[in-house]
Amino acid sequence: MPKLNQFKTLVLDEFEEEKFHLPPHTHTYYEIIYIKKGSGIHHLNNNLLSYKAGDLFVISPDDEHYFDIKKSTRFIFIKFTDNYFNSKQNLTCDEFLVNTPESFMRDKILKETVLKFDEPCKTILKNTVENIVTYDRYIDVTSSPIVFYQILSIFGLIKETIRGMNLQMQSTHLDNEQIANYIHQNIYQPKLVQVKVIAEHFNIAQTYFSAYFKRTFSISYREYIHNLRTTLIEKRFHNNQLPIKQIAYEFGFTDESHLTNYFKKRKNMKPTDFKKL
Repeated sequence: MPKLNQFKTLVLDEFEEEKFHLPPHTHTYYEIIYIKKGSGIHHLNNNLLSYKAGDLFVISPDDEHYFDIKKSTRFIFIKFTDNYFNSKQNLTCDEFLVNTPESFMRDKILKETVLKFDEPCKTILKNTVENIVTYDRYIDVTSSPIVFYQILSIFGLIKETIRGMNLQMQSTHLDNEQIANYIHQNIYQPKLVQVKVIAEHFNIAQTYFSAYFKRTFSISYREYIHNLRTTLIEKRFHNNQLPIKQIAYEFGFTDESHLTNYFKKRKNMKPTDFKKL
C-alpha cells in the first residue's frame, strides 16, 4: 500500500474528479478534507462513510483511506506536518500544549462518524475553508498567522459539532500524578521512559509533551529522568546489599561498566567511591 510523504509544513490542494486518483493509501502527514461538491463513499480504516457537499474529514498519519466517487466531487485538502503546529507554539494558548490538534485528529470517533454541521457552523466552516484557499493564492500560507488561526477555528467547529451530536471523544486531559506514577513505575526500563514512548502513552505529541512537562514540573523531562534514576541508584548503594552488577541489571544498563560511566558522569565519582561515603 502506498505511503505518501510531504516535506512542506502546509500544503493546500483543491481539485475535482469523477474518479479518485489515488488507491487506498496512508501518509506521514495530517489532512483536513472538505467536500465542496459531489457525493460518494469515503473508505476510512475499513469504515464506509457516505459523503456529500459540506462534509469534513480529518486524517492522521497511518489512517488508511480513499474515496469512491459517485458524483463528480470537488475536494479541498489542507495538509500539514507535525512541524506546522510545533513551529507556532508562540501563537497558541496553553491548552494546545496538551490538547494538540494532532492528538485530537487521531480520535477514533472521527474515523467512524460523518460530522453533521448545523447552522451556523456549516456556513462558518464553508467560509473558513474558502478564506484559507483565497489566502493561498496571494501569500505563503505556511507562515501566515491568519491562516494558522483559521485552521484552529476548524477544530473549534469540529468540537462544537461533536458536542451537539452527543459524541464521546477520548479524554486528552493530562493528569500530572498519572505522569509521575508512570515514570516511577517504568524508570527501570529505559525504553519505556523515552519521550516518544511516554508521549504516545498519554496521546500527546513529543515536542508538546516536553514543553508541557518543563512548564508543569519546572525541570526538563530528560533531567527529571536522570535525577530520579540517579537518586534510586544512590539508595541502592547506601543499602550496600546488592553488587553493582545486579544494580546495573535492575536499571536496564548493559553491564557494570555502563552503570559506572553513567554514575561518574552524574556524580563525578565512581560507585565504589560513593559507597565508601
